[in-house]
Amino acid sequence: MNDLSTFPSSVPTTTSTGARIVPQPLLSKRAKAAIVVRLLINEGADIALEELPPELQAQLTQQMGAMRVVDRVTLASVVEEFTEALESIGLSFPGGMAGALDALDGKIGRETAARLRKEAGVRAAGDPWKRLRALPAEDLVDIIKNESTEVAAVLLSKLDVPVAAGLLGKISGPEARRITYAVSLTGDVTPEAIDRIGISLAAQLDNKKESVFGTGPAERLGAILNSSSTPTREDVLSGLEETDEILATAVRKAIFTFGNIPARITPRDIPRILREVDGGDLLTAMAGAEAAGFADARDFVLENMSGRMADQLREDMAEAGKIKPAVADEAMSSFVSVIRDMESRGDLVLIVEEEDEDE
Repeated sequence: MNDLSTFPSSVPTTTSTGARIVPQPLLSKRAKAAIVVRLLINEGADIALEELPPELQAQLTQQMGAMRVVDRVTLASVVEEFTEALESIGLSFPGGMAGALDALDGKIGRETAARLRKEAGVRAAGDPWKRLRALPAEDLVDIIKNESTEVAAVLLSKLDVPVAAGLLGKISGPEARRITYAVSLTGDVTPEAIDRIGISLAAQLDNKKESVFGTGPAERLGAILNSSSTPTREDVLSGLEETDEILATAVRKAIFTFGNIPARITPRDIPRILREVDGGDLLTAMAGAEAAGFADARDFVLENMSGRMADQLREDMAEAGKIKPAVADEAMSSFVSVIRDMESRGDLVLIVEEEDEDE
């Protein structure tokens, strides 16, 4: 119901039973709309009147305030006309560019939608807070961290209590205390201000450019270098440190090599990993680890496998003799690939390395 004038003019009608109903007295279209709304509310229907334009909400309220009693014959006539009007509609369109964009939300590209809204001078309709409440916790935390304390307090107040409580646990203590105190000062915030804040926050979501890649540059580079040979990997990282030290540090954190096993793998997971590693790759990787500078990783693996298996592997390593660096590097890469595959399947959780305090 986007227009109170959609009801037909008041004329004598015939009900589905054939009885002739004549409204007494004749009613305006606006009055008929008020009657239907009042009837639906009485029947317990949930009518989203807040989605009507403000001027129509005001007209409907004023009309209802001016009316008193409607007789049964008039009520039956209005209901009959309203039902016939609904049944005669085959297909309806939202009307206007704003309505069309809302109807196609999620069906066309976000950049295209944003450009069309800008060209037409329209904003996203509906309740922006409904969209904000549907965001994942990580996105809400980012909004809170980038907004003022007052805006963060309003956002927290508009969220469901369990969600708001969870967000406080993801924010630093001092910041969480400032926001919670600001929540106590939101009692005088006007509905108009709440609406403006919601629209502004929702607009920021529309202005975000979607990445064509699933991960960030550091993660992508890390994944590529994970599959590269050790000399190539170190050469690339050395060059990267000369041009962008911050990115180089992030890439190093995203890389997982054979040498990272002691810091990123829990001891109890070593036996499960070894069950999936090829026996030849295991022997070659362990035999060549010390020459590659990964003696700590080798010892960590040996210490966390069964004693019998460790003794047998040590004997085999001694018999293997010196391993060519390229061959050892390939075997260690295969070992690491097994770990990565297990992680991607959800069979293994890597330990997250803590950042240095001075970073």
